[in-house]
Amino acid sequence: MRETFGAGLLAALCLVVGILLWMTSTAAASADDISGVVQGTNGTEAGVWVIAETDDFDTTFRKIVVTDDAGRFVVPDIPVATYQVWVRGYGLADSEKTGARPGDDLTLTARVAATPNEAADVYPGNYWYSLLEMPPPSEFPGTGPNGNGIPERMQTQAQWIDILKDRCELCHQLGNKATREIPNIEDFDSTLDAWDHRVQVGGAGASMVAQLDRLGRDRTIKMFADWTDRITAGEVPPPPPRPQGVERNVVLTMWAWGSAWGSVHDEIATDKRNPRLYPDGPVYGVGGDGLVIMDPVANHSVRMDLAPRVQRQAQRRSARSGSGPPPSPYWGNDRPTNQSYSAHNPMMDDKGRVWITQWIRPSDNPDWCKEGSDHSSAQYFPIERNIGDTRQISYYDPGAEKFVLIDTCFETHHLQFAEDDDDTLWLSGSTDVVGWLNTRAYDETGDERASQGWCPTVVDTNGDGRITRPWNEPTTSQRELTRSTGNAIDPALDTRFTAFAYGIIPNPVDGSIWIARRQPLPGSIVRLDLGDNPPETCSAEYYEAPFENPAVDADQWGYGPRGIDVDRNGLIWTALGGSGHLASFDRSKCTVLNGPTATGQHCPEGWTLYQSPGPTMKGVEGSANADFHYYAWVDQFDTLGLGANVPIATGSSSDALLALMPETAEWVVLRVPYPLGFYSKGLDGRIDDPDGGWKGRGLWASYDSSANWHNEGGKGMTSQIVRFQIRPDPLAE
Repeated sequence: MRETFGAGLLAALCLVVGILLWMTSTAAASADDISGVVQGTNGTEAGVWVIAETDDFDTTFRKIVVTDDAGRFVVPDIPVATYQVWVRGYGLADSEKTGARPGDDLTLTARVAATPNEAADVYPGNYWYSLLEMPPPSEFPGTGPNGNGIPERMQTQAQWIDILKDRCELCHQLGNKATREIPNIEDFDSTLDAWDHRVQVGGAGASMVAQLDRLGRDRTIKMFADWTDRITAGEVPPPPPRPQGVERNVVLTMWAWGSAWGSVHDEIATDKRNPRLYPDGPVYGVGGDGLVIMDPVANHSVRMDLAPRVQRQAQRRSARSGSGPPPSPYWGNDRPTNQSYSAHNPMMDDKGRVWITQWIRPSDNPDWCKEGSDHSSAQYFPIERNIGDTRQISYYDPGAEKFVLIDTCFETHHLQFAEDDDDTLWLSGSTDVVGWLNTRAYDETGDERASQGWCPTVVDTNGDGRITRPWNEPTTSQRELTRSTGNAIDPALDTRFTAFAYGIIPNPVDGSIWIARRQPLPGSIVRLDLGDNPPETCSAEYYEAPFENPAVDADQWGYGPRGIDVDRNGLIWTALGGSGHLASFDRSKCTVLNGPTATGQHCPEGWTLYQSPGPTMKGVEGSANADFHYYAWVDQFDTLGLGANVPIATGSSSDALLALMPETAEWVVLRVPYPLGFYSKGLDGRIDDPDGGWKGRGLWASYDSSANWHNEGGKGMTSQIVRFQIRPDPLAE
């Protein structure tokens, strides 16, 4: 009996030991997975990233996952190759890299960061950006070059922050290593001199100088120099939280695409109206790299130049001297040779074509756009010329492998297809009008003139139920009309509102068209109803984001709408890039839609603002934080797995996509930890296999910085395209 009991006890102990070992390590990996456990100094590490990367394919390929509560991980479904695998996490220094192949089971050793600075080296850009110390509210209004250096037209700190974030982060992150540090600072007499020089260099120097002049150049450079000095002296931001809950279920798959020279502005993988189209098909990106195409099955990408109807000569001049800019510290005097022609935004239709806003000819319009034309829209509201050297339309037909160019009288920027029988393509980008192309009519006739139209945005401020001429004409906006010119609004007339139309979205519920106008502060969204006989029957409604509005709590004040989208119920969502909010607008809550008071702040009850989870910058008074949101997108069809109608802001400064759970107001942060510098301007979702569970769906977004060399890895880095997926748990295969 005693021998039998001892043997049984030994067997039981062995079983317990085996279970304990299993709890601290994954089971043997499946043949197409890499699994394991991350072991730290004081036990296993939960909520850290495991990165598997290979150069064995035509394009660099990566998969990134997060460890579970016990520090275990599974990198699922990776193609056969040799990978380098390592650990990155907040509070850690990057681990040593371990070679691995599919089927391997690893124990990775995490390294605790030796100093707060070493730990902070992998924090997102917005955390470092939060160390910037804003000019205090007492410096506004500005007192000009002989005063505090801030222009007199800068009335409030909010206005200053809005321009700082939008114009200085429009092309790339601020707060990443390339911007917060100056590697050759010893070449200058002071940090001020170093900053004064760096904003002038390279092809973007003239633009950077112009934007700083709007803010007060010397005052702004002093702020940036102080920021760099404090960081050099050892100041670090607060630590971000590690991924929690569903954030640990995120699987990132990443491919390099494009060139080291060029940028990808944003991408498209399917028709927004039907995300089940083109399963496992190519993903398309446009921008400074022209057209970029990536095959996620073959792990292969190509790049194609775009072409215009009229060749243009690009000239780069310094804003200060009229000469060429100082050489780039990365590229010297080299210039890219890519032919992008201002390619900006792509969308796919149900025929597999990729529609693009791009420059095809100079800004002076042809006669059929102008006064005296027989075109119905030109007769109602002629467009003599566009402002600046702007865009029209093209599309790429993958089947025919050709580009088709389409002229427009109105400027274009972003584009969206309506859910109507005409497959109407709606386009933002004009200051004065909202334009469209009837693609069904264009396909049938090839007549670009007869297939397009446009409407000015005129509000029924006299309240008679229709738009009639003459109307109150603005200078640049309704606010400018009343503030700068002193012109009174004639209450007997309707009123035309103008400002650059940035984002656009058709509402699938009622067919109305919505645009986002970022300026003037606080920015607005505009609803356009076409009526029965556009353009004569077009009528607009104008809604400013709530700001300095006594009817709304101060924490619900916001500004700077950019991207705009809609859910399947008709609820409008917009990203407030200036204040760092995602906002919804419910028109059904409005008691006033038109009439003499319908000039902006008349429906605060329709707005709900959600502050994004980033840190606050030093010295900020009000609700603004360090987050910058380039665009917003609504996952209407649950392509990610968080549910239908989940709104998502591009965390352009925070290395993340930020998904808001509207029922709970909780944020899900979809962080991209490597390479640092994930800066997205757009995204979309595709369902490759509706019966495939989490593996059959995902979001797509790309690294959209105009300076790839700012990303981790430096010169030679290209844009990356990322697929985001959410599995049921961190170990799901």
